[in-house]
Amino acid sequence: MYTFSFEKLEVWKNSREFIIRIYDLTNSFPPKETYGITSQLKRSSSSIATNIAEGTCRNTKKDKAHFLTISYSSAMETLNHLIISKDLQYLPETEYLICREKLEKICNQINSLKKYYLSNS
Repeated sequence: MYTFSFEKLEVWKNSREFIIRIYDLTNSFPPKETYGITSQLKRSSSSIATNIAEGTCRNTKKDKAHFLTISYSSAMETLNHLIISKDLQYLPETEYLICREKLEKICNQINSLKKYYLSNS
């Protein structure tokens, strides 16, 4: 089976693991939030990895960097939803801190990859 370039990226692998964690965490959110913050968290966290993957198939490094910017923006959206989830007491402080740490690592990796593309264009 062929391995696509995005599948080799550590940042994509970490983002994928992060999505699974978000899906697991949101299982304990109140049912009334199914179409609210639960859905928003799942969509924004999924968008991080999706935009990394989509960007890898772009022809120019500038285009690749653009999709990493979108991915980073999705990470910030996800962080906002995590903060709100913690404020609403849907997410324990310990889980919030773990997620935040993982998200910070992903953001650093996104920024490093973006700088690489922009410095070599």
